[in-house]
Amino acid sequence: MAYLHWNNIEIAGIAAAVPTMEIDNRNYSDFFTEKEAARVIKTTGIAKRRFVDENTTSADLCYAAADKLLSDMSIDRNTIDALIFTSLTPDYRTPASGIILQNRLGLPKTTLAFDLTLGCSGYMYGLSLAFNLCSQPHINNVLLLNGETKSKTYPKTDKSVALLFGDGGTASLIRKTERSNPTFLSLNSNGDKWEVIQIPGGGYRNPTSPETLKLRKREDGSIRSNEHGMMDGAAVFDFTITAVPKDIRETMEKTCTSPEDIDYAVFHQANKFITDHFSKKLKIPREKVIYSLQKFGNTASVSIPLTIVSELQEELKDTTKRLLMSGFGVGLSWGTMITILDKCHICDLVEI
Repeated sequence: MAYLHWNNIEIAGIAAAVPTMEIDNRNYSDFFTEKEAARVIKTTGIAKRRFVDENTTSADLCYAAADKLLSDMSIDRNTIDALIFTSLTPDYRTPASGIILQNRLGLPKTTLAFDLTLGCSGYMYGLSLAFNLCSQPHINNVLLLNGETKSKTYPKTDKSVALLFGDGGTASLIRKTERSNPTFLSLNSNGDKWEVIQIPGGGYRNPTSPETLKLRKREDGSIRSNEHGMMDGAAVFDFTITAVPKDIRETMEKTCTSPEDIDYAVFHQANKFITDHFSKKLKIPREKVIYSLQKFGNTASVSIPLTIVSELQEELKDTTKRLLMSGFGVGLSWGTMITILDKCHICDLVEI
């Protein structure tokens, strides 16, 4: 376990942007019967999602969220010292989308900017970098952007994942604070299971070719190419119900935090059945576990900040709350954070 600890650093504001196009899983694809779609909705809790059009990217969604956050909080853009863009669906293979966003957002050329290639654990890993940067003497404000357009990577004809993923973008402002804010983060990885969530073709080990683009019928009846995303659902299920609650429990024990100390638990929005199961195991009251997956689906690293924006705006307004957050998935990688949000500015949800 990589166990990290900070003080006097906070998440000061969060904004989120989602596409206006709403997808209803009950009638999304002719490839699923009404009964099959109903079963997925009941099991996962994912009833609706948001999809971008063909011209909109993860970076566009993050730009909209970041522009809203900086404007609403009246942040002088010249004071942003670093920008981190976390995504598995960047605009280009090169250059980094984060550097393009530095320019689009009107940030100074002195801004440190880069991309982080991570999926569902990306908010946790991104926060680790943002908090560490803010612990440096001359870095005071870090903009963490998380964006995904998973609708572009999974086909309608994949039985295992076609009804799960949605699109979105978020922006979080991490900065120094004079108040005490003990924040704890555990980060973990298991590359032995790297194959269970992947896009096999289109990279530099298996470059794009007629073979990688060919649609093939799979054992479960799904039809996809090697340049579409794939997931071994059973392996991911086993990982989630074992490694994730163990990490949460150990983090709570290390920090002497009880379920009563937590105001809200915000988990990666992957599957309500699974997270309900380990919440019960961890004795976290059901009313403290916050969900948005019924509206947005699995949005990878976007899901935790998007849930905070869409579900906790009023609850966090002008108050101090202790949050437990846990992100887990592709890699495999996972992490747990316990932190305090003190009058954190939560913007209205942006739709584009």
